[in-house]
Amino acid sequence: MMTRREFLKRSALGAAACAAWNPTALFADVAGRKIPIGLQLYSLRKEAAKDLEGVIAAVGKMGYKGIEFAGYHNRDAKTLRKLLDDNGLKCCGTHTGLPTLLGDKLKETIEFNQTLGNKYLIVPGLPKDRTSSRQAWSDTAKLFNELAEKVAPHGMRVGYHNHTIEFKALDGELPWDTFFGNTKKEVIMQFDTGNAMHGGGDAVVFLKKYPGRAATVHCKPFSKAKPDALIGEDELPWKDIFQLCETAGDTEWYIVEYERPNVPALEAVEKCLQAMKQMGK
Repeated sequence: MMTRREFLKRSALGAAACAAWNPTALFADVAGRKIPIGLQLYSLRKEAAKDLEGVIAAVGKMGYKGIEFAGYHNRDAKTLRKLLDDNGLKCCGTHTGLPTLLGDKLKETIEFNQTLGNKYLIVPGLPKDRTSSRQAWSDTAKLFNELAEKVAPHGMRVGYHNHTIEFKALDGELPWDTFFGNTKKEVIMQFDTGNAMHGGGDAVVFLKKYPGRAATVHCKPFSKAKPDALIGEDELPWKDIFQLCETAGDTEWYIVEYERPNVPALEAVEKCLQAMKQMGK
């Protein structure tokens, strides 16, 4: 039999162990993993064309952590990198046309993105000859596997960004499934939530279906009732989307994109960011 002193000692040790193992904290570390929020600069393309320096400064002041480029407004990589550094921003991706990843162009593209400090080379669309049939999508998937191997030694990854056609059946299969069902896990699935829903693609379904593939996710609102809705005013299940990104998706960046012409662009992207912050992001 234990003495009273032994009993109290063991009870204290047990209580300490229980306190140390806090399941709430444990799961919070997984489901609540903090992911930085960047902005796809295409959202401010008209403003950036007039005053790129002012726009990037404004984005930094809003509280964004990074910028994803879709065009460089006639600036070289060193100039863009200085603009980012001066405003406390990182490059969280570039929308890179497929031709710039092929042949002799690839070396130049790698060097440009090394200067930017970017490791995400995302193809934002494909020519018709690469999307016209299920076989074309399959062949394109093989090409992306080859590109993934070529950029990996430079610490980079290639990826693909959806619009709407990827969620319309073609030759008995969704192009999204043909492509990501035949690419290596290193090829990034940059899921655009708004574009996908316009095509009938549910973010929750595809984030679950392709775990570990969504390194960067485009947070774009979608609403049938209110086409100009901002993030948080729309109909997307953001709580479920964020939870999947922060667990199964292995997401490294949330990237806001807003394209509706009826809302002032700078105001819209700031409100989208604030809405995400209010959701705990």
